[in-house]
Amino acid sequence: MIRRATSIIVAGCSVVALATHVTRAQDSGVTLAVEARAIGLVTRQSHTPGDRTLTEAYLTQPIIGATLGAGWLHAMGMLNLEGLTLRRGELDAGAWGEGYVDRRHPHAYLHELVIGVETRPAALAGSIYGGRGFVPFGSDDPMARPFVSYPVDHHLAQIIERLMVVAAARAGPLAIEAATFGGDEPVDPSTLPLTRRMGDSWSLRATVMAATLPFMLGQAEVTASYANVKSPEYREGQGLDQRKAHAGLRYEHDGGLLTRYALLELARTTDIDRGRDLYTFNAALTEGALCRGDAGVAVRWERSERPEEERLLDLFRAARPATDVSILGVTRWTTLTGAVSLPALRAFGMHAAPFAEVARATADRTTAAVFDPVRVYGSSGMWRLAAGVRVTAGQLAHGRMGRYGVASDSFGGMERASPHTHPGRSRCFS
Repeated sequence: MIRRATSIIVAGCSVVALATHVTRAQDSGVTLAVEARAIGLVTRQSHTPGDRTLTEAYLTQPIIGATLGAGWLHAMGMLNLEGLTLRRGELDAGAWGEGYVDRRHPHAYLHELVIGVETRPAALAGSIYGGRGFVPFGSDDPMARPFVSYPVDHHLAQIIERLMVVAAARAGPLAIEAATFGGDEPVDPSTLPLTRRMGDSWSLRATVMAATLPFMLGQAEVTASYANVKSPEYREGQGLDQRKAHAGLRYEHDGGLLTRYALLELARTTDIDRGRDLYTFNAALTEGALCRGDAGVAVRWERSERPEEERLLDLFRAARPATDVSILGVTRWTTLTGAVSLPALRAFGMHAAPFAEVARATADRTTAAVFDPVRVYGSSGMWRLAAGVRVTAGQLAHGRMGRYGVASDSFGGMERASPHTHPGRSRCFS
């Protein structure tokens, strides 16, 4: 599977090289950006389920993405090939979702495909996009942030891969987004959304963007999100609903010599059964990065709660569809992660950046429930070591994944540099 995915990535890089010749064709009024990237990763983790220490290697986050602009019409798409390379999931203590536990699940092959229209920059601008993509809720997709390992709060702080329509309006520093979408999340990488579920869920997000801060250089934004999601865990729509809230503060500054980035977020998800609150899961996360050219360091601290469900014979998997009686308790995961990115190597239009990550995670029971972390893992604390190489080629197709039209930083040509998604590939964690 890894060999097959590698071949697809190589083919994608060839497409990128060809697309580079037509990218930014300003004279024709059409802009095109194509990129391919993947991460070769080796992970060693202690105290996995069954009290084992495992070492695994895989190709993670293999994607091919593109954006197209032609006047007021815009389109973007992304293929995610993790279904070929991460069928068993990626070792990540505390990770959960879509039937995977303590492993990050592979995302859908069709990670994103949207088309939209937007007005030109004005005092009041608007846009509308539709397709399969990122619902306007919470923070950016972790794939566009400094760490390879996903945070535990991934399913609390983002809603992705949904069939949706999202409208946005922007006046000065204020942007408001509203979406209607289908609540069903993918069952596996090849699953397409149920069209009959379209419109059974909705979300709102408000963002205040500041070009400069009075007390420091850089750009900052404050966000608040709310969503009602119909039966995300049960495809047919008869499962538990979710009420979700999120607040975040994001800062970045590209000072030429040094690039700084920081994020603080709070998230809460409540499971609802016929209007009655059943379970509530809270999350708090802060992360930051400091880069000089290609090299940099990053730190993330997180405390998030997750449901503990009945597991299959494979202790890394839980039964799907989930039911309210399958939850055996709630655990609180506290994780401290550090990462370092080394200077990148460049050849033949490709960019290869070595990196390493180390994480210390602890799991604690929040209630006197049946589930006991020490019995499952052999300890309440575990280590995760990871090292690898990020390989990218082509133009940046989609920097801050999760925003469209007038709600994005790129609206009106105002693309802001980021320590991990710089178009010139000259920043760390890219």
